[in-house]
Amino acid sequence: MTTHSDSDVIPSGETLERMTENLKKVEDLSGRLQRVLTNRQTHNPALDGPNQELFGRAAQAYWAEAVSNPAKVFEHQMSYWADTMKQFVQAQHELSKGQLAAPADPGPKDRRFANPLWDSHPYFNYIKKQYLINAEALQTAVENVEELDPHEKNRLTYFARQIVDMMSPTNFLATNPDALERAIETEGQSLVQGLENLISDLEANKGELVVKLADENAFELGRNIATSPGKVVFRNRMMELIQYEATTEEVYKTPLVIFPPWINKFYILDLKAQNSLVKWLADQGYTVFMVSWVNPDPTYRDIGMEDYIEDGYLAAISEIQKITGEKQVNAVGYCIAGTTLSLTLSLLKQRGDKSVKSATLFTALTDFSDQGEFAPFLTNDFIDGIEKEVEDKGVLPSVIMARTFSFLRSNDLIYGPAIKSYMMGETPPAFDLLYWNGDGANLPAKMAMQYLRGLCQRDELAQGGFDLMGHKLRLQDIEVPLCAIACETDHIAAWKDSYRGVRQMGSKDKTFIVTQSGHIAGIVNPPTRNKYGHYTNPDLSLDHADWLQDADFTEGSWWPRWESWLKKRSGKKIPARIPGDSEHPVLCDAPGTYVAKKATL
Repeated sequence: MTTHSDSDVIPSGETLERMTENLKKVEDLSGRLQRVLTNRQTHNPALDGPNQELFGRAAQAYWAEAVSNPAKVFEHQMSYWADTMKQFVQAQHELSKGQLAAPADPGPKDRRFANPLWDSHPYFNYIKKQYLINAEALQTAVENVEELDPHEKNRLTYFARQIVDMMSPTNFLATNPDALERAIETEGQSLVQGLENLISDLEANKGELVVKLADENAFELGRNIATSPGKVVFRNRMMELIQYEATTEEVYKTPLVIFPPWINKFYILDLKAQNSLVKWLADQGYTVFMVSWVNPDPTYRDIGMEDYIEDGYLAAISEIQKITGEKQVNAVGYCIAGTTLSLTLSLLKQRGDKSVKSATLFTALTDFSDQGEFAPFLTNDFIDGIEKEVEDKGVLPSVIMARTFSFLRSNDLIYGPAIKSYMMGETPPAFDLLYWNGDGANLPAKMAMQYLRGLCQRDELAQGGFDLMGHKLRLQDIEVPLCAIACETDHIAAWKDSYRGVRQMGSKDKTFIVTQSGHIAGIVNPPTRNKYGHYTNPDLSLDHADWLQDADFTEGSWWPRWESWLKKRSGKKIPARIPGDSEHPVLCDAPGTYVAKKATL
């Protein structure tokens, strides 16, 4: 129960005693916290943020503006001073009345400040409004920095926002009414449990603070997550190949293979029966194969993109051809796996190999000329830091990637969950999507740098060709029928960037779909939910803005539209297949063994 009256938040003597006992437990836990921090596995400091040169150049540009245009800077400073003084005078005025009340105007709404005390209590209201004044002043100062390279201005804006988000009063116990009320209500037990949660998260990641987003004890692979029936029918050093059991008496002749991103685990496409793309495809009559990538350890340091293609894509396609007796497969690539599927298609074209009948790309980037929200992490100082990190460890640890992705949505993926776990003492929710989000994978050192330097920084695939396996791989070589799905609010692979890459591909048969929502929810969007609609437009000669403006909008999931496209390229119906064959005996049940391996060093 949450209360907000003044009398309710005053603890009794008995409550104070129990609270004192719990605070003693907090002291005892401090020793355990000290040990985990003492033994913390460090990483290259360049990965924590920009070096001081960026802020130095920003300050220099700001003061240069002050000299050349003092009126503009003075106006900004006076606005900040005026707002601060007005806030102070209003607070003093209310206090002089002898009433414990906030001003009539509590200030702008922000979902972080949902507790009524932020508006009704003068202490919390003053802190909230002053924070918002400070945040606006800092953001305005950054906006006013003009004599700065656009890329550096973008980074400065990003890291200024991170500072603003980090300094929110909701992130500190003394200025968070929810946490204070919870501590009183539980007689300090919430603080004890919160410290337990903090230490547990630190211990799980060798001293790196990665906030646990879901209750890991609530899920078990193969029992209540990743449950679609299937068998592992092939295994090598890079992947396990899963063939799912048919759920229909007949299936389409051409098999379908899905290549998921190896940054995360494949079961994002098989979370539970209600939203499993794997199950839905099997129910539509497809023979579905899934690649489950190995979770690399330091022995994989010299594994590169060529190994993922040779022992992943090409090996999977070859084994599927042997198992099914078919000459061609339909292939799907999600995120980085879609980027690599594009590389593979170029390679197959140059080799004269027609093993892939059609290709589908989920939220895949192939043109990196606009780095979008990832631009702050693709500058040389940050990538140099990653290079030193992988040289030292042999892999790019999953915790580094998880933290980077989380900071793109820091209030939702870092501070909000941290408040609930560490201040409120709450157990993370039993949420399958968040469980998957925390089940990351490492990246091999060589592969990580090929991807970051060659594809992301230098944009070689779209700018003349990416040298790999003795070939110069190009987008223009991709000539198979192609369907690409991008997500309207995707902050990882912006839809306009996916669109730009698809337009450069050589296929004469191209379909582009933009679904509502983001990188995950836009893809995991089953028809039964009827939640997110999608846009289509056959005219890919238009730029992205005109394409969307002229596009037709359809309510509901894009899955049926894609399946209608896929069905036309999947041949006739034949009797349903049984996983494996005499040369491919069943190695184990799905979801296999590789998916169960946690990211460790």
